Amino acid sequence: MTVRIGLIGAGGMGRAHVERIEQELAGGRIVAVADIDLAGAKAVAEPLGAKAYPTGAELIADPEVDAVLIATFGAVHAPDVLAAVEAGKYVLCEKPLTTTPEDALRILEAEEKGGRKLVTVGFMRRFDAGYNDMRDTLVSGDLGYATLVHCRHRNPTVPEGYTTRNMIDDTAIHEIDICRFLLGEEITAVRIDTPRATSHRFEHLQDPLVLVARTASGVLIDDEVNVNIQFGYSIECELVMEAGTIRLGDQEHTVVRDSLGNRNAICRSHIDRFHDAFNQEVQQWIRAVERGEHTGSTAWDGYAATCVVEAGLESLDNDGIEVAVRMIEKPDFYA
Repeated sequence: MTVRIGLIGAGGMGRAHVERIEQELAGGRIVAVADIDLAGAKAVAEPLGAKAYPTGAELIADPEVDAVLIATFGAVHAPDVLAAVEAGKYVLCEKPLTTTPEDALRILEAEEKGGRKLVTVGFMRRFDAGYNDMRDTLVSGDLGYATLVHCRHRNPTVPEGYTTRNMIDDTAIHEIDICRFLLGEEITAVRIDTPRATSHRFEHLQDPLVLVARTASGVLIDDEVNVNIQFGYSIECELVMEAGTIRLGDQEHTVVRDSLGNRNAICRSHIDRFHDAFNQEVQQWIRAVERGEHTGSTAWDGYAATCVVEAGLESLDNDGIEVAVRMIEKPDFYA
């Protein structure tokens, strides 16, 4: 069986997904593309012999679309995710699932009403080999339980339209989810610290930020979000346990040694750094759709991350006070 995939969002992320599905992965084919810019949708769709639509709703309603991949920006995810769930179609939605807890709750309620988990959120770091090694080490218990997690999320630059809010809801949300994944528990409180701002930022941007969070068991998480660091895209994480630590490697393929010292190439973007993780995520999703099964993170994971983001934004707006994360109790449906 070939899974017939409808792509909503013909921008950079959407095109990257098209390339991997059509050239690197097995079992899936892009049969429709939707974008508010119909010309952009056609530019992606026509070389594939796919249909082009001006709205996600029309694409989801197409009976020849088996599953939906959403790669638009976060604020417009909710209506298309809900429409896919109501149509009984599996959906892989890029993060964030939604930008408000209320919208995420509507998605949870729609899935529970339908009685099937259909939503996977694009938290691709869950498929990264390094993070999985870290998780396995913690779960083994050989080094005791976790006490601290140190994270660094550094971008070379960001576009002018990127906002301070985006540093939390579009960037730090990756660390929020991966720490939940690593530790196997919820984040219960957050504060946002604002260090001295870099001169490389746009004037409207507070950069860098540090997100500090606590989990239900008391693990302390710190996440440096630094989006104009200039030198490259650098993701770092160290998990501290009672009797040792484990951290991500530098992801080098080769190391040059010469009169300048030892050095390795630096990634320039998330697509570069997490290429293999993206492929694993989408391939696993396609295979699960073939079998009529859910895989990967759930709508609950999307909701939980959005609740932490909401608390972080409240802290940012209130001089960095610690804010409790407000969430409903996890439904049995997602247990």
